[in-house]
Amino acid sequence: MRSSAARGRKMAKSLPIALPMTLRMYRRLAAGLVPLAPALIKRRLRQGKEDPARVGERRGLSRDVRPHGPLVWIHGASVGEVLAAAALIERLRDLNLRILLTSGTVTSAVVVAKRFPPDVIHQYVPYDSPRYVARFLDHWKPSLALFIESDLWPNLILAGAARRVPMVLINGRMSPRSFPRWQRMHGTISALLSRFDICLAQSKIDAERFSALGGRDVVTTGNLKLDVPAPPADPAKLERLMAMTRGRPIIVAASTHPGEDEMLVAAHRSLVGFFPQLLTVIVPRHPDRGASIAGLITASGLTPALRSREELPTATTDIYVADTMGELGLFYRLSPIVFMGGSLIRHGGQNPIEAIKLGAAIVHGPHVFNFTEVFEALDASGAARQADTQEALVKQLGQLLADPLLREKMQRAGSGVVEQLGGALDRTMTALEPYLLQLRIEMGAANA
Repeated sequence: MRSSAARGRKMAKSLPIALPMTLRMYRRLAAGLVPLAPALIKRRLRQGKEDPARVGERRGLSRDVRPHGPLVWIHGASVGEVLAAAALIERLRDLNLRILLTSGTVTSAVVVAKRFPPDVIHQYVPYDSPRYVARFLDHWKPSLALFIESDLWPNLILAGAARRVPMVLINGRMSPRSFPRWQRMHGTISALLSRFDICLAQSKIDAERFSALGGRDVVTTGNLKLDVPAPPADPAKLERLMAMTRGRPIIVAASTHPGEDEMLVAAHRSLVGFFPQLLTVIVPRHPDRGASIAGLITASGLTPALRSREELPTATTDIYVADTMGELGLFYRLSPIVFMGGSLIRHGGQNPIEAIKLGAAIVHGPHVFNFTEVFEALDASGAARQADTQEALVKQLGQLLADPLLREKMQRAGSGVVEQLGGALDRTMTALEPYLLQLRIEMGAANA
């Protein structure tokens, strides 16, 4: 008997769906802008937003050869989405499936090179022009496409559906800011979401939003970011950092954004009066901001050190700027107190799960709508504390510095929340089973 997902897949691929005017105009505009691509690439190269050795991938060209057999294509916008897929990729590799992982940022490519096995093929996602997308799909011929969260490029989706590639939206999220905007463009988003065989949503609210916007078969599976493994750390580097900071109270501010660094520097100035040996570690979300953060620290009368310059924190270092990629695992292991960035400004907050898995007590600002369910559970259990103002930030961090028993209580509560909210990986694999079964059948036929 054919599964409901398989039946939905057949129906999705057989129903002709007319494109709304917005998408027809978008396709024509994207095709017409192809002659401007060299200028765009040149500008992005100057800005450090492209890898000069791999710019051809942005035009759908690749030096890599497609591996034999079924190929699962997974696409995520940047670092967070790529890392969310880490455990899923391991499960798929255990089934002897080859993985093509695409993303759109240089930083995500660096993370893939550091954190993923060498047999995972990484490519930059092509610019969303029909010509470049066609080259990409003609070369890789994916057997199954998994789009992470909400990075929905129209030509990529439409071309994949036209080639009858089974497409699934996984770890789907529709933010409170995006939902009303898409409601005003219901025809456009509905035409895109209807191309997916099934949408796997992070939460019930996300599922309701995707259904309201035209998602065909929407299932709540949970947030894959809750099932990510703790980030690794180089043992030798960790030992050296611990030796350089031994005996000092430490606060780690993870994945900070512009507008937050100033508040953290001010908080350090307030707290150092009570904790004279305090070391604050600022890990900017975008490492290229390291020099400007160091200038801000110096202007405030404090002494910085920059990891990108291979500097280590000394006894005279007030704030250590960890402006490198892929080393959060080091700093989460260095301190039991973590402020989660992106939450004092209206960015929506960063993922606290990795820090909690490494034993952190969490402090965050009021803007955490990217992870509403997670932070609500953390706050309710006592695993995290919210700071709405500069004064509250100082108060919450100060209490954690002064009270090791409170830190331990928050750490235990955080572990409980992670265990309670986990399981998205298993539910996602269950939802994907009809598609994976078909791939295994194809593998068996090819090897017969």
